[in-house]
Amino acid sequence: MPDISILTEADLRALVKLDLEAVDVVESAFRALASGEVIMPPILSMDIPAANGEVDVKTAYIPGFDGFAIKVSPGFFDNPKLGLPSLNGLMILFSAKTGLVEALLLDNGYLTDVRTAAAGAVAARHLAPESVTTAGVIGTGVQARLQIEAAHLVRPFERVLVWGRDAGNAKKCAADLAESLGIEARVETDPARLVGESQLVVTTTPSRAPVIRADWLHSGLHITAMGSDQPGKVEIDPAVFGRVDAYVPDRLSQCRTQGELRAAIEAGQVEVGTVFPELGEVIAGQAQGRKFASDITFADLTGTGAQDTAIATHAVALAVTAGAGSRIAS
Repeated sequence: MPDISILTEADLRALVKLDLEAVDVVESAFRALASGEVIMPPILSMDIPAANGEVDVKTAYIPGFDGFAIKVSPGFFDNPKLGLPSLNGLMILFSAKTGLVEALLLDNGYLTDVRTAAAGAVAARHLAPESVTTAGVIGTGVQARLQIEAAHLVRPFERVLVWGRDAGNAKKCAADLAESLGIEARVETDPARLVGESQLVVTTTPSRAPVIRADWLHSGLHITAMGSDQPGKVEIDPAVFGRVDAYVPDRLSQCRTQGELRAAIEAGQVEVGTVFPELGEVIAGQAQGRKFASDITFADLTGTGAQDTAIATHAVALAVTAGAGSRIAS
């Protein structure tokens, strides 16, 4: 039996960066989804209300990849009160030929953070206007920072606006972004004004009520919503669906059950069977996203197992090249 590679969070942070290479890796996963040959079962999702927690399990087999990943991603949102992080998790990479475990990636959610932010960059690359001077982010957590850093890789804007329910957290997020990107970053206390002044807006909250309203939209705007990854969550006013020129889900079937599309269907804004082109189809040139600079576009990112297989494969390849991690006998 072959040995199993063990990679810790420290190993993976040293190897895998949120850079254009990671963005391209995640883009390749979306492009593969458009082929129709990826095997990706529905997300296994479990709420644990007693602990204010949730657990998601995602996986996908991508033809041509030597392995496939299974990712377990818990989120326990009272953990900060205990001095613990809200999110953690791990990925297991299996051989696509034998089914044997090849690597255990003890990333504590780091790879999920990177691939999620990279997916936001992919959406911005293919849907945002070519010229973005101001970006806005609604939310102040880790993903708020990473989404803006990733978007800046593909649309190098000059200014970022930050809105959050907690003024102190928003101020800290803006300061961190100003330091990491070397651009102007400030807190905006009115989310409507944030949207109005931005060409690219990302929502990164676990909200169960809309944080963006339909009457805030304007010509040339792109929105990426990535917080609605569980039934019941919603960040975007369902009436937005009647205002946008292009709505693009990462996976249509998923978004019908746990993305912004789910809320729009429940609100009667979208018919249940309505078909929208997926992000992978836009990337592959099978469908159009933004047609004109004046279009309003909207990406709905719920996270896919294909992204996890792609980033895990990327991480292990980097580890092999670098001789990183440790090995144990299986």
